[in-house]
Amino acid sequence: MLGDTAIAVHPDDDRYKDIVGKKAVLPLVNREIPIVADYYVDKEFGTGAVKITPAHDPNDFEVGKRHDLPEINIMTDDAVINEQGGKYAGMERYEAREAIVKDLKEQGYLVKIVPHSHNVGTHERCKTTVEPLIKQQWFVRMEELAKPAIEAIKTGELKFVPERFDKVYLRWLENIRDWCISRQIWWGHRIPAYYCDECGKIVVSREMPQVCPECGCRHFTQDEDTLDTWFSSALWPFSTLGWPEHTEDLDYFYPTDVLVTGYDIIFFWVVRMVFSGYAHTGKSPFHTVFIHGLIRDSQGRKMSKSLGNGIDPLDIISQYGADALRMTIMTGNAPGNDMRFYNEKVEASRNFANKVWNASRFILMNLGDKELNEPTDFNLRPGDRWIMSKCNSLIKEVTENMDKFELGIALSKIYDFLWDEFCDWYIEIAKYRIYHADEDAQSANDALWTLREVLKNSLKLLHPYMPFVSEEIYSKLVPEEESLMMSRWPVYDEKKNFPMAESVVEHYKEIIRGVRNVRAEMNVPNSRKATIYVVCKDQQLCTGLAFLSNSAVTMAAANEFIIQNDKTGIAEDAVSVVVPDATVYVPLEELIDFAQEIERLTKEETRLTKEIARGEGMLNNEKFVSKAPEAKVQEEREKLEKYKQMKEQVCGRLASLREKQ
Repeated sequence: MLGDTAIAVHPDDDRYKDIVGKKAVLPLVNREIPIVADYYVDKEFGTGAVKITPAHDPNDFEVGKRHDLPEINIMTDDAVINEQGGKYAGMERYEAREAIVKDLKEQGYLVKIVPHSHNVGTHERCKTTVEPLIKQQWFVRMEELAKPAIEAIKTGELKFVPERFDKVYLRWLENIRDWCISRQIWWGHRIPAYYCDECGKIVVSREMPQVCPECGCRHFTQDEDTLDTWFSSALWPFSTLGWPEHTEDLDYFYPTDVLVTGYDIIFFWVVRMVFSGYAHTGKSPFHTVFIHGLIRDSQGRKMSKSLGNGIDPLDIISQYGADALRMTIMTGNAPGNDMRFYNEKVEASRNFANKVWNASRFILMNLGDKELNEPTDFNLRPGDRWIMSKCNSLIKEVTENMDKFELGIALSKIYDFLWDEFCDWYIEIAKYRIYHADEDAQSANDALWTLREVLKNSLKLLHPYMPFVSEEIYSKLVPEEESLMMSRWPVYDEKKNFPMAESVVEHYKEIIRGVRNVRAEMNVPNSRKATIYVVCKDQQLCTGLAFLSNSAVTMAAANEFIIQNDKTGIAEDAVSVVVPDATVYVPLEELIDFAQEIERLTKEETRLTKEIARGEGMLNNEKFVSKAPEAKVQEEREKLEKYKQMKEQVCGRLASLREKQ
């Protein structure tokens, strides 16, 4: 209160209308201060009268400007009361506070003390209360600087991804105030202002002036303030290229293309780079701003030193690898949205990297030093055509997604293609031909050539997300090229679309899945082989499936894969699997040993009968139901229901098998 220079009341507050314009005496320092009316005051809060301290509160400073109030700074930089504090001069702020309360009480000014919660600025690290002080500062007038930056968004010369951040950018610029660019800190670019030691004349210059234009003095002292960090950072797009000199780099690289940054510094950095670019070069420093969200902890909190929830990326890299961390950050997150960080996500990315690495090792091991020839269209098998066609479509979709900055969607497609289509299906389809190269060398050549080409293009698509793993594999796969990062981005080719081959392999996949499901449901061990019959009337489909028959024998644990037009020779009790345009049959007697399966199911029926009896006994016991925890009772009920369902299935299966004996 030592620096108070007015009392403010609300203009519409009838309690104080008669005293607006009059003066009051400030206790302890006996200074007359005016009573002013200002809409800043909340007349419903407290007494509706507020003391105004322009030198020590930003809101009071604005009130002071509106009413031409003096600004009295009563505190030094180290929070000690200065000579403006009267008898309290020399006291530390907290000491002075206690002394002031004591004096107010003794002089009869203190009515009462009540607890009050309000916002107090504190230092982030040491938690010391921050005291606002008024100081002489340097400002940049912003009205004219903001105009071209606003126009850039409105004309489309500059755009944000996602577009919703246009509003954040414009809201700040259209309500902009003059920018305080001076800071009282040690590190930074020093303000280029010099004070004449003789007359105090201020000279702004790139270098220390030689002579004072006012008095002719040759001695100057440079301003000790430094530039706001964001002022220096705003010059980065062109200052790094040699500006203000007209360099070759500046001509070639400026303007740049895309800025990638977080939404939390749009007005700190992005806006200031844009208007600084226009002011110094006449151009926007980039045409697109791609906004990403923040990485938060698993509870959704912002990472900070005070919370101690920060994650050291070097620790994560040491545990899972740099590529796994990079992929995790770019996976499954829409532009501009925050994401929660879980170690499990990084582990999944590491597993994907291992999958790609192991698949590549298999391919490289089988390639060896073989000289491969590109297959002719006639010899290209449906499996090869299918994976080439799928990869071709992937190139088109991923490129389109990246052009739209849909990085997460693009990565999801690459992941699905590599893990599922390429590793789990095509490599397995190709194995028979590779392992039986002595029987059909051309077929083995075609498979290996296709594996190499598809992996090569897939690594190019994966490279932005997993640069280290992809570069390492590519250098071994294509040693004649300088580097993966220097290679050409793959291009979609309409001629590499093979819809018929895609149809054949999709049917093939349905057949293999169907047979695997039947075997799993019937608990058939992998060592027990069975004949697979495919009844199909579509001649093109039959021809295509025939090319894949050898692979099907391995992938479906079959001893033979037969394709025919009708059910001739197929047993009536054969298990059937219906797939589009075909029906698959597997002879039951080849799947199971009837006597052995009946014996196994009989034992299972006996076990389940005992479990049901045990469960019913417990649940019929009133003492158990009344005394056991509700969760335990519910658990037993669920077990009983499960055992009953299992017994019903087992009995049905037993009855069916006994009929067929």
